[in-house]
Amino acid sequence: MGTLLPNHPSPLKTLNPNLTSIPIRKGFKRFSSSVAVKPVQSISLGDITKPDFPILHQELENGKKLVYLDNAATSQKPTVVLEALNDYYSRYNSNVHRGVHTLSDMATNAYESARTKVANFVNAPQSQDIVFTRNATEAINLVAYSWGLANLKLGDEIILTVAEHHSAIVPWQIVAQKTGATLKFVTLTEEQVPDVLQLKEMISKNTKLVVVHHVSNVLGSSLPIGDITAWSHSVGAKMLVDACQSVPHMVVDVQSLDVDFLVASSHKMCGPTGIGFLYGKSELLSVMPPFLGGGEMIADVFLDHSTYAEPPSRFEAGTPAIGEAIGLGAAVDYLSEIGMQKIQDYEIGLAGYLHESMCSIPKMRIYGPAPSRTVHRAALCAFNVGTIQPTDIAAYLNTIHGVAIRSGHHCAQPLHRDLDVNSSARASLYFYNTKEDVDTFIEALKDTVGFFSSLE
Repeated sequence: MGTLLPNHPSPLKTLNPNLTSIPIRKGFKRFSSSVAVKPVQSISLGDITKPDFPILHQELENGKKLVYLDNAATSQKPTVVLEALNDYYSRYNSNVHRGVHTLSDMATNAYESARTKVANFVNAPQSQDIVFTRNATEAINLVAYSWGLANLKLGDEIILTVAEHHSAIVPWQIVAQKTGATLKFVTLTEEQVPDVLQLKEMISKNTKLVVVHHVSNVLGSSLPIGDITAWSHSVGAKMLVDACQSVPHMVVDVQSLDVDFLVASSHKMCGPTGIGFLYGKSELLSVMPPFLGGGEMIADVFLDHSTYAEPPSRFEAGTPAIGEAIGLGAAVDYLSEIGMQKIQDYEIGLAGYLHESMCSIPKMRIYGPAPSRTVHRAALCAFNVGTIQPTDIAAYLNTIHGVAIRSGHHCAQPLHRDLDVNSSARASLYFYNTKEDVDTFIEALKDTVGFFSSLE
């Protein structure tokens, strides 16, 4: 999948992949012969793809090999994405849409090509339905301040769940205060998933918008987006989906789901930080007013008024994140080459292995539904163990064992209050993780729990 960036030697202390039967990318060395070679039949998608991620092959200051299990917060970047960024800045760095010289033409073509790649990735009808934003949070705010302020009024209702990310709650709180609209929240079932039947019953002629996640970043559960969209449309309501935890991990088809708006973040899908995207139905985007004013989003500017460009330019004021968009395009190419169905299938198995392994630890409390034949969890587990503080667990795992997980409220304080806890620890996997990563984590977690239990 490429080599390390030229003239930019890795600062990492590179370890050698234990995979003599897999083609190893340039820039990586093999483990010494004293390390057992993995049998061919046990080679997983994680084994095959991990060599593409330079950052994963390092030894930390404590002498431990890094085990990165914080992918729900941000994913790592393959070499091809790093090369795409370097290529743009070193070979054709220029502004887009505004020049007739060679570099500007190259940058514009690469930038718009990235938009087309994203559109194809989520099966949008046309590339103009994709708006590049600074992140998914900005994408939600765009819908809130553009569509929301123009369409909501006193008495209208917005339905959300208690499991939403803060970025999907706070903008609508602000818009509700400005418009007089009311927010209504769906609670959890006994299985700790948003109550879909309650949501269906909440939808009424007063409902103007439904805002839900596709996959929860805490519960690991997924919602039946197609059904919820159909219920919403039956009363004329619009549907906005936070797909930050689904687009990187599974096949997402906006036409099949029939959603009105969908947002996702580049940095969770092997792309750079600083860019996300909004998918919006063209008939909605075409009548929405601008979110930000400035260059690029205009047709004509006069001293007393301006006319606006057609979407998506209308919503991309100023110089965009050009390199980041190109990097996102490279990430989409990389994921598409692997195949999202292959990634989804692999992660379902990895998720089950993680959940089962964690359940072997005494006093373990994992949030969200247990996996079964019909319930497929995302490859993440938010958890608490007895009375041990999540931050202590995460810090000890990192300092002593080199295992990186997340602790805190994961930008989901209302959900944690509903679960009757202040915070949780979270291990989250991606397709470049392996069962061996899980095994290392479990052994480290057992040691961590044992250490803090001895202090009680």
